[in-house]
Amino acid sequence: MDTKRSLKVGLVLPIGEEELGGHTARWTDLLAMARAAEDVGFDSLWMPDHLLFNFEEGTTGIWECWTVLSAIAACTSRVELGPIVACTSFRNPALLAKMADTLDEVSGGRLILGLGAGWHEPEYHAFGYPFDHRVSRFEEALIITRSLLREGKVDFSGKYYKVRECELRPRGPRAEGPPVLIGSTGARMMRLLAQHGDMWNVWFSRTKNRAENIPALSRQLDEACAEVGRDPGGITRTVGVLLNVPGREDARRDGVTQPISGSAEKLAEVLQGYAYVGISHLQVAAGLQTPGDVEKFAPVLDMLDRG
Repeated sequence: MDTKRSLKVGLVLPIGEEELGGHTARWTDLLAMARAAEDVGFDSLWMPDHLLFNFEEGTTGIWECWTVLSAIAACTSRVELGPIVACTSFRNPALLAKMADTLDEVSGGRLILGLGAGWHEPEYHAFGYPFDHRVSRFEEALIITRSLLREGKVDFSGKYYKVRECELRPRGPRAEGPPVLIGSTGARMMRLLAQHGDMWNVWFSRTKNRAENIPALSRQLDEACAEVGRDPGGITRTVGVLLNVPGREDARRDGVTQPISGSAEKLAEVLQGYAYVGISHLQVAAGLQTPGDVEKFAPVLDMLDRG
């Protein structure tokens, strides 16, 4: 889709239990939302990668991210796709590279490989994954996954992972694999991003859902790039934003952050504000109540197209 937008806008699909207006989205709902998002002009679709949520108020579940991503990839033709973000603790890093390259093939080169170290300790224990030394484990996993995608082979022996004479065959549609997005604001993670990543993501909880808070966080990435001798302009910057459907006023959905509410004109103005602080791509969590709510964002995207 050829537009005049100064930034891409993606939609986070509600794959968690009871996230679709108090109901759990079924596959037919997710398919309808994905196709509607492509039709109305969203640039990308995103899905969180979790296994279980266990908070004081109770336990809820979520559909497995990669299975849904693969199905959506086969049923769409234009939108980019990605996990926001894939937890490297949940899958062997060499297998993760294999999965990513295969999904990139299914999608025709539309995958953005979001990676992170994870954070929700209860799901680690519930599914039998170690929670210790998460960033150190992430660093080894990142080296293995990125090396396989970029070079097609890796031989690595670390403290947490070992792969011997591993090759990625056959290869997907892009010789160097999909771009790697890393989601974090931590100092060590920022440095790893500066060394190995293509895109940066920060979530609305870190920015207090306001574009004016982006520059200070973005400077941390600039500093990390300076430390490793990389041009910071070579890293695409992305942000997650919490919105309500145009014209709707909702309570806080995470108990802390207030979603941005208002008319289509106001929402378009808010989103455009992120471009002014150097953001190239947004992931919008929209508090959808029905699959049809996706279409209500059409006027917002049309206004962004007009600049």
